[in-house]
Amino acid sequence: MTQQHTTSLRRWFRYRFDNLVAGGTARLIGWFAVACLAVVVPASAVLVWSDRTPPDGLSDRLTAVWVSVGQTLKIGGAVGSPVYVLASVTLALVALLFVSTLVSLITTGINERLLALRRGHSTVLEHGHTVLLGWSDQVFPVIEELVTANANQRRSAVALLAPKDKVEMEDEIITRVPQRGRTRIICRNGSTTDPTELCRVSPGTAKAVLVLPVGGEEGDSHVVKTLLALGAAVPDPGGAVVVAAVRDTRNHLTAGLAAGPGAHVLCVDDIVARLLVQTARQPGLSLVYQELLDFAGDEFYTVPAGNFVGRPFGEVLLGFATSSVVGLLRADGRVLLNPECGRPVKPGDLIIVVTGDDDTAVESDVSACVDEEAVVLARRAPQATERLLLLGWNRRAALVVDQLDQYVTAGTTLDVVALGEDPTAVGALGVTALRRRLDVTFHSGDITDPLVLAKLDVTAYDSVIVVGEMGVGGPAWSSHATEGPAGADARTDDRTLVTLLHLRAIAEASGRELALTTEMSDDGNRLLAPARDGADFIVSGRLISLLMTQISENRHLAGVFEELFEAEGNELYLKPVADYVRTGREVAFATVVEAARRRGECAIGYRLRARAATAPDHGVRINPDKRESVRFAEGDWVIVLAES
Repeated sequence: MTQQHTTSLRRWFRYRFDNLVAGGTARLIGWFAVACLAVVVPASAVLVWSDRTPPDGLSDRLTAVWVSVGQTLKIGGAVGSPVYVLASVTLALVALLFVSTLVSLITTGINERLLALRRGHSTVLEHGHTVLLGWSDQVFPVIEELVTANANQRRSAVALLAPKDKVEMEDEIITRVPQRGRTRIICRNGSTTDPTELCRVSPGTAKAVLVLPVGGEEGDSHVVKTLLALGAAVPDPGGAVVVAAVRDTRNHLTAGLAAGPGAHVLCVDDIVARLLVQTARQPGLSLVYQELLDFAGDEFYTVPAGNFVGRPFGEVLLGFATSSVVGLLRADGRVLLNPECGRPVKPGDLIIVVTGDDDTAVESDVSACVDEEAVVLARRAPQATERLLLLGWNRRAALVVDQLDQYVTAGTTLDVVALGEDPTAVGALGVTALRRRLDVTFHSGDITDPLVLAKLDVTAYDSVIVVGEMGVGGPAWSSHATEGPAGADARTDDRTLVTLLHLRAIAEASGRELALTTEMSDDGNRLLAPARDGADFIVSGRLISLLMTQISENRHLAGVFEELFEAEGNELYLKPVADYVRTGREVAFATVVEAARRRGECAIGYRLRARAATAPDHGVRINPDKRESVRFAEGDWVIVLAES
């Protein structure tokens, strides 16, 4: 009963206090003054009366009480005539009001400033930093690569602008990118399509600006508007490298016009389609590109020609012990990959190399390491016709078919299996009449249905390509409630995972290994994929992130990648090492480089079949020391840059 009474009393006091606060400022001040006097006056009286030497008379004691109250409440407590006391109290109250107002103004200003900083509305004052515009899953791999690229820098910064809460962005980045080294990540909130808000990250003083691709049907238009806003905010970007990416090939030209002549716009669909085709024809190539595109290993750099000016390009190939030479960058900006061995190096040229870092390309002649007896000059085998299988259909599939037609020998067949009721799949029938070398046949079927796959005799195909089917519902176990691009990508990968499960079962039952190349949207799903170690995956989001980061660090690499991904010109190949050097004996890698030079190619590494299923490199070795000896076996490959 007592407890209930106490609870009721507490609720009554709380109710009265709430009413007091709701009564307004004047009422609240009045009650606080009364409460203060109710405490201070009795306490002052107790102090005066309990003093060891209290005043004698009552009036003197009351005066002492007044002095104590005045000193406690900071209203003076002066003693004298009534007018004097009144004036003293008035001045004290005015001073108290002034100080209180000043403190309140200072506190409010500081709070507003802290709130503005928390909201991310302040301007970044940096020079030589990297600017990221937009928020998507590409943010995290881009930041990871920039951190790695700037590991040897004393001071670096990345400024990110997106229409997202600043604290949320910082928390996600800390969670997804725990190792940030010396690189400072600065987040700002704002619209990337507003020139005024875009200036918050100071793009005019940046060394590079990356406009990240955004998912959804309006993603490409958002990138175009961001590029227009960037042009309005910074009409002359100076030396800054501007890199953007759009998804649909139809928007590539528009984005290029919006970006201006000095910018680089990547097309996600086009690049993914080209790499799918190249990897399908060169198993293991995705591992090579993974090594070349991230900053953790060896990648492309340009270095001064130095003592090689005036000498033929063929001599440069053996002029670096720990770097692999692949081409020349002319003084006018033209990129020459794998030029003729007799082409001279001109003054002002830069040498394009694959090396560990921008300071590891050191001249060192290794021609003495070449073993002439081990060099093999095998004739190129004629290209044979093939049977190819494409499982699934999406916006990029037509580009895949078109690219295959440029690579294969006349008479090669391609079977396409996809859901017939999908409008894009029905449109695929139109591509069959436009091919020159490739015979295309379309089959309607669900690629997640094991009965459909069993009827295909998958193991009889020379190569199988699996692409994500967009706009199709996920499997029964998929429960992605996420709306928008993220949910669509997740459902697409879910169907791909189911297809890979059935393909693995078919391969295990037949005892044969499938030459399989798979497209995925999320790099996290790649880790879940039921495939053999070292299998080929083209993860579109991560791939574009790596390309954008590489170009942002060196604008000349845009020309290098453009030629590598073209059907015409020079590309990367994995070729039998037995066509270059004798197997079963120790040879220095310089011997492989020399053998490739005599075939008009640039050797940059090798892959050992015995380690193909062993992580983390899966037998791939990029840019080995040319003085290093290795014993090759039948079935090993040499990685070369060669003309198709």
